[in-house]
Amino acid sequence: MNVEIREFQPGDEIAFRSLNEAWITASFKLEDEDVVILGDPRHHILDTGGHIYCAVQPQTGEVLGCCALLAMEEGCFEVAKMAIAERYRGQGLGRQLLRATIAAARDLGARRLYLVTHHSLKKAIGLYESEGFVHLRPEDAPPSPYARATVFMEKFL
Repeated sequence: MNVEIREFQPGDEIAFRSLNEAWITASFKLEDEDVVILGDPRHHILDTGGHIYCAVQPQTGEVLGCCALLAMEEGCFEVAKMAIAERYRGQGLGRQLLRATIAAARDLGARRLYLVTHHSLKKAIGLYESEGFVHLRPEDAPPSPYARATVFMEKFL
């Protein structure tokens, strides 16, 4: 799929929120941490050392997907808030966005990536596994603020 993957820009807040709310509410409920982060991604992600990447349709500028890197300890980011607009799923856009996010993390000097997801999200888990993420035992993972966090994964760069 022909998209441009770029860093978050002013004005992307609405798309970032709506894309994430759509996938979350399709299977789960918005949790307190979702409301906080989606309500002000600039403050809660960017201003704390994180990054957000957007997959944009070049002709229209429409944001079709997004993925964030949340700053953790030195050399580590959490891959989070990855969302693809429903009508563009299954076309390789998620893989393209994830690969670009991993490459960006590498360029930022990251040595490790971490993520949490839910066991019912089989396609997402398959994507993460195919890109080199491995499962962690829950007791070996950092605590998560999300009740829906049942799968914990990491990737060393």
